[in-house]
Amino acid sequence: MEKKRESLKARKTNETDISLQFLIDGEGNADIDTDVPFMSHMLDLFTRHGLFDLKISAKGDVEIDDHHTTEDIGIVLGEALKEAVGDKAGIRRYGNAYVPMDEALAQVVIDVSNRPHLEFRGELPAAKVGTFDTELIKEFLWKLALEARLNLHVIVHYGENTHHIIEAIFKALGRALDEATMFDPRVKGVPSTKGSL
Repeated sequence: MEKKRESLKARKTNETDISLQFLIDGEGNADIDTDVPFMSHMLDLFTRHGLFDLKISAKGDVEIDDHHTTEDIGIVLGEALKEAVGDKAGIRRYGNAYVPMDEALAQVVIDVSNRPHLEFRGELPAAKVGTFDTELIKEFLWKLALEARLNLHVIVHYGENTHHIIEAIFKALGRALDEATMFDPRVKGVPSTKGSL
């Protein structure tokens, strides 16, 4: 029986208290409890579209703003993803997904490369969705890419409604990551000419 690709992570600072359980080969089960409702919604979409299992509890100093909690969720999820993927033997490594959401179209391309980078191309028309500062989306994605050591490209092809654009991004993120971490029986060892990732 193959070992489960899962991770348990926690992070506690003066600003946030986060515990997280992440399973790559899941069924899309999400148990999300954060102080940032918009991020809870996006993480639920990411989990369901990636067919991961994610349980997360995140409390933070949201009386100041949502920055610390959103950023630290990205850090902890990235750490969990890196641990769960393990040595990367047999995985596809690359993933690409387009997702439309009404008038918006987003694309996410991932290389599980051990070379962290975020490339974000596109605009988020509104500075806020409800009370959530939309600039925090890039902050979350950068911390996720950094800690999971992903080369992460996010392209917003077009869109007018900021909620729709961000929703398309998170759905595409889940689908691209699912593809990249999927096992391919044709891949022998680590998918790199260097012999390691």
